[in-house]
Amino acid sequence: MAGSTSKPVICVGSQGQTWVSHGDTPQFFNVVSRVGIGRLSRCCTFRLEKTKTAAFSVRGCGCDQNSSDEDFGVTEEDQEFVKVLRESQPYFSVHRDRVFVVIISAELVASPYLDPILKDIAFLHHLGIRFVLVPGTHVQIDKLLNERGCRPKYVGRYRITDEESLEAAMEAAGGIRLMIEAKLSPGPSICSIRRHGDNSRWHDVGVSVASGNFLAAKRRGVVNGIDFGSTGEVKKVDVSRMRERLDGGCVVILTNLGYSSTGEVLNCNTYEVATACALAIGADKLICLIDGPILDESERLIRFLPLQEADMLIRKRAEQSEAAANYVKAVDEEGFNSLEHNNFNGTVKSSSNGRFTEWHNATFHNGVGFENGNGFGSSEQGFAIGGQERLSRMNGYLSELAAAAFVCRGGVQRVHLLNGTISGVLLLELFKRDGMGTMVASDLYEGTRTAEVKDISGIKQLIQPLEASGILVKRTDEELLRTLDSFIVVEREGHIIACAALLPHFEEKCGEVACIAVSPDCRGQGQGDKLLDYMEKKASSLGLNMLYLLTTRTADWFVRRGFSACSIDYIPERKRRMINLSRNSKYYMKKLLPNKSGITVGVNSACS
Repeated sequence: MAGSTSKPVICVGSQGQTWVSHGDTPQFFNVVSRVGIGRLSRCCTFRLEKTKTAAFSVRGCGCDQNSSDEDFGVTEEDQEFVKVLRESQPYFSVHRDRVFVVIISAELVASPYLDPILKDIAFLHHLGIRFVLVPGTHVQIDKLLNERGCRPKYVGRYRITDEESLEAAMEAAGGIRLMIEAKLSPGPSICSIRRHGDNSRWHDVGVSVASGNFLAAKRRGVVNGIDFGSTGEVKKVDVSRMRERLDGGCVVILTNLGYSSTGEVLNCNTYEVATACALAIGADKLICLIDGPILDESERLIRFLPLQEADMLIRKRAEQSEAAANYVKAVDEEGFNSLEHNNFNGTVKSSSNGRFTEWHNATFHNGVGFENGNGFGSSEQGFAIGGQERLSRMNGYLSELAAAAFVCRGGVQRVHLLNGTISGVLLLELFKRDGMGTMVASDLYEGTRTAEVKDISGIKQLIQPLEASGILVKRTDEELLRTLDSFIVVEREGHIIACAALLPHFEEKCGEVACIAVSPDCRGQGQGDKLLDYMEKKASSLGLNMLYLLTTRTADWFVRRGFSACSIDYIPERKRRMINLSRNSKYYMKKLLPNKSGITVGVNSACS
């Protein structure tokens, strides 16, 4: 750079200084190292180098050279961080403004695992999830009683709460509440956020917490000649005031202490409180953080249980397990042992600003309402578990599974049983496709099954309008009958409301997705997504690695669901020979990830 030019040459120093050289004498500027001048990009990064003919020269801006991310300080760890954050984005939208009731078992409350659990809850709260926390207390109550020379007493699922036990229960519940409030109070790390400027919020409280007398209870009284003392049963959950706190951006802590109409404090069962709250408030999820995993007979984690399977599993153990027997009795007495009762709690709607605009009243079938009932009845409002069966773990976590199935039947569509001793288990369950715990679900593929001959008329009714408009290829009755085993339908109240076909090519380990159709009355309800997800699981079960499809009008819908455009070369040759090229269809494909979710669907050996 020996001569002067009309445009100065930019060189960036290693200490954040920039030299502008018109000759042999450099001029110094203190500016940022990423600059733009003339035709140079803002992203250009320059390296300083001495030469024999000039003091400094520009080298390696990277615009016209093959440079790696490492040249700019981007590590593999950085790239992985960005990848994970981008993959998490859909879950942020799905979970925002949802209401999760979380049971934290007493074993976890009394352990070092509580701190990371609460940190993750604070993080998720800031992402827009609304939490009601119900901490367990029995470990702390028993410890206090033992320290005072008293023996804890249980009959069945309930504690006998004498004067000493009530005092211990109040001390334990109050101490746990204060501890949780304290651990949720710290704001973000100042060291982490300092470089982003605004320090006005550095000293704000991390999470606002609300608690109160949200739980009305009544004495359990004398049962089979046994006086349960100050043990209470849930009478009413004051969901309206809890909603106000959630609307105000608070995490709600609901302890197991209830309050009677005569001004007494009553010691209630934690699971009864949590399940009653989840049903009353219309929670999107009930999450049970326990101190171990749900395993099958081969000691493998059970990742998914449809409600029907969970129900059968519990009923088989009814003679050996008091918890299972109580589940069967409670379900049958409540009158929602039919899966058709799943939505009696109503739904939660939110406005565009994220605040609740409508909450439907929740009333149990036994007539004891949380909003408008008289508060008197013989049946529990939630599902209580506890006592010696649970303490001894003689039946593993069957008690928690029974509570999960009970709540699922009552209207909460997803219940998650998570091993809280795993670091980050909440994040792994909520932001990974296959989760990290056991999910009990009532509606995942409800009504979805392989098509039968009787369904042909319903399928034709769905696809004929789409064939007439040119969206689908026309199929004769013979073609439909020949490929009927490949069709999947969704049935509701005896009517076929959606259909699709999965046509496998076993030699090429791929399958064609075809003929997705949803009744106009049911569009916008997620039926198409349900079918596609079902077919992906079925394809994995068949050993297929890829799905492909041909479309003329619905490409955007499939692209949003992970399909990408491809050439005709990706289509199996046997299918290629059958394609009507005059339709000018577009080709799309999707690679299937291994199915580790534990969700299985019916596999039919018939193909093509």
